[in-house]
Amino acid sequence: MGRTPCCEKAHTNKGAWTKEEDEKLISHIKVHGEGCWRSLPKAAGLLRCGKSCRLRWINYLRPDLKRGNFSGEEDELIIKLHSLLGNKWSIIASRLPGRTDNEIKNYWNTHIKRKLLSRGLDPKTHRPLTGITTFRAEYPKEANDDSSDEGNSSTLSTEDDNSSLINLELSISLPEISPTMPMNSSVEKTSALNALCLCYNLGFQRSQACACQYLL
Repeated sequence: MGRTPCCEKAHTNKGAWTKEEDEKLISHIKVHGEGCWRSLPKAAGLLRCGKSCRLRWINYLRPDLKRGNFSGEEDELIIKLHSLLGNKWSIIASRLPGRTDNEIKNYWNTHIKRKLLSRGLDPKTHRPLTGITTFRAEYPKEANDDSSDEGNSSTLSTEDDNSSLINLELSISLPEISPTMPMNSSVEKTSALNALCLCYNLGFQRSQACACQYLL
């Protein structure tokens, strides 16, 4: 079973605290100290929950509470502590006298987050938002590039670059007819001129595009 409630909710007051309730709580703690919050409401004569008394005292009635806006020094201290501790508001509040953990958490969500974003920082990691590494593709240098370093061993020559590329160009051309090639008749000449040569150039130089010859 879960933990039993500290008081009967049906017999407790809800809503805003009155001035009389605040005075009763302050007077009791001045005399007896904070003590056990579960038994404090009955001892102080309050029809409130122990949790309600604790939050009222810590967040509003403590004599050492610091009122007013946060200073610039407090802002920087909160940012520094948050970068080291994360959302451990109670520990951060212990380093800022007079400030409560709930107050610091609300101030972080409403003000400091915007301040970090305006600085270009991620509120969670405190790292720059624009820290994106860009990559640039390296392409082989042109053959007529005068700025190429001939002494660089990692730079390939033009001939090596051309030889490493595979030419997949489809060449369609008329067959090569040698002037010494004999033609038996005008029909054969006409058929030779009308014939087509299909050649896939796979890995050949452009000068070797077509090696087909007309066969009689």
